[in-house]
Amino acid sequence: MFQSVESLPDEEFEGPAFRVHEWLTVKYESEKHISLHWRSDPINDMVFDSVVALVLNISREIPKVVVESEEATKTEEENNKKAEKVIHAILVFLFEDVKFGENGKLVISVDGNVAHLHKQSGNVESENEGLKERVRVAVERIQNAVKPIPLSMS
Repeated sequence: MFQSVESLPDEEFEGPAFRVHEWLTVKYESEKHISLHWRSDPINDMVFDSVVALVLNISREIPKVVVESEEATKTEEENNKKAEKVIHAILVFLFEDVKFGENGKLVISVDGNVAHLHKQSGNVESENEGLKERVRVAVERIQNAVKPIPLSMS
């Protein structure tokens, strides 16, 4: 949904804080209060609006789920397999010619240029810097959408 979301160090802020899209800081102040700080421009204002909408729709009553460790491992493995399938499908949609290569790599071909994506690490290798950057950004955004950062409630 957003280009980037990163957790900020606890030393800098008292309590959890996140930076969204490089210019919006979301800081947890108390149980019923957060603060948002951003540099105003049309794009950042739209990001701010979507974060506010998201915050207003969050339910404070998060149900507690207890899962046995064996079931959690199975569920995590299943989720990882599903995530890999989704990532592959989106890459095929974006770049069309995506094939499985050696050693867990995906081979992505665009207009005669080739990029190799390491599925585990997310590293991209290509002689064409433009294709390398396109694949890197696409994979980063897909992974953020498929496996968003976990939010821990303390």
